[in-house]
Amino acid sequence: MASYDSQNLLSGSGGGRINGGNISVVSSRSGATTGTHNETEKAPFLEPVRLTPAWEEHNLPNDELNFRGMTMERAKMELNPPRDKLRLVFLTLMIHGIGTLMPWNMFITAKSYFVDYKLSQNYTGVELEYGTYFLAYVGFASQIPNLLFNWLNIFMNLGGNLTKRIVYSILIEVIVFVVTVVLAMVNSSEWPGAFFWITMTTVVILNMAGGIYQNTVYGMAAKLPFKYTGAVVLGSNVSGTFASIISIISSQFASSVRTAAIYYFITAMFVLLLCFDTYFALPLNKFYRYHELLKEKEIESNQRANVGARPPYWTIFKQAFPQLFNVFFVFFITLAVFPAVHSDIKRSDSGFIIEEDLFVSICCFLTFNVCAMLGSLLTSWVTWPKPKYLVWPVLLRAAFLPLFLFCNYQPLNISRVLPVYIDHDWVYWGIAIVMAFSSGYFSSLGMMYAPQSVEPQYAMTAGMFAAAMLITGIFTGILFSMVFPMVVQYNFLEWLH
Repeated sequence: MASYDSQNLLSGSGGGRINGGNISVVSSRSGATTGTHNETEKAPFLEPVRLTPAWEEHNLPNDELNFRGMTMERAKMELNPPRDKLRLVFLTLMIHGIGTLMPWNMFITAKSYFVDYKLSQNYTGVELEYGTYFLAYVGFASQIPNLLFNWLNIFMNLGGNLTKRIVYSILIEVIVFVVTVVLAMVNSSEWPGAFFWITMTTVVILNMAGGIYQNTVYGMAAKLPFKYTGAVVLGSNVSGTFASIISIISSQFASSVRTAAIYYFITAMFVLLLCFDTYFALPLNKFYRYHELLKEKEIESNQRANVGARPPYWTIFKQAFPQLFNVFFVFFITLAVFPAVHSDIKRSDSGFIIEEDLFVSICCFLTFNVCAMLGSLLTSWVTWPKPKYLVWPVLLRAAFLPLFLFCNYQPLNISRVLPVYIDHDWVYWGIAIVMAFSSGYFSSLGMMYAPQSVEPQYAMTAGMFAAAMLITGIFTGILFSMVFPMVVQYNFLEWLH
């Protein structure tokens, strides 16, 4: 009889019923009467589930031990938390980090294509004013919609659920890059003004989608251990390195500037399509699903305590503010210098190791992006200083503002009056390396510390605040960079004497 009951329990037949992941065990005990073996007595009742020691030693709550609201797969993951095998989730989020800043990096790194080719006097036959502040214009067109949509996305969940926000954002970016490639193919020498404004419009649309995409990716990373937010920041820095390398390769091997630009922008489309594919691979990963389940449990628990309550945005902002300020100020200083000032610093020594035609590509764009990437990567092993003291080295980075102005900074169509105090290219390159490395390292630390500074159920919102402060820092840094061409027209150091 015991054997028969055991078989019923194991097979789910007889008394056992399995319904939608909830298991109830009902047994039919039969007993033979004294006179007749055909008479049976059926008495349904609920038998307790006998747990193995492996389950008991985890001391799970009673409702979970009895599988209430829990699938077998979820129960298995609760007991044996999966690992990120081959660091696949880390690499996937790094790829999305590349995708989030790909539009921005592709346009600023292509400065030579726009300023020295499409908008140049040699190509259009007329002298245009667009070139002097081109990167500032691109910065405004990029960051105003990015800034707006990043902040709105915190409070309004623009674009629906996670999948809709990411999928539609990437598709819009791909379409805009198709338009950019078409503009590179056509002859726009007769309508340079129209070309400029069409380009600015595509940049606006690109970054409206990019703002939602970037904010959502940081919110997604906040569900995972804090180093995965670092993976997104690392990807953002790799994005710049990637754009710089593709720019150098395409310019050296393509037959013309036009052909180089076509290959360059098509590469960006392939990267965005890779982001599209890898997003759909994430839910198939057990490690990612496990942390989603943990986050769901936290949210459900919080919702039971505060039914229908909105997150306390002001409280979250105040708690995370020290790290939000760090993120903001790192990007403010970085974008005040790079790329607007950095890319207009010319070679001082004609015998310098890097040729004139590659000086800006290597000493500015490639150096910044590689060193920022290495700085960001270092945070996977080193997290110094601790959150409380991070603000001090972040504030010290303000010294880079005068240092870059003292280099051989020669903005287009501007006559420099301020003397060049740093006329040694090796010294300039060393300053550029330190600035870039510290930018990647301290920004990554700030982005990782921000979600940890609030209660676990608000980590995602804090991550989104950090992303919004990142964009705010970029925007205000770009705005401040427009002052520097005017500053070097005066020798303000004479006024101090």
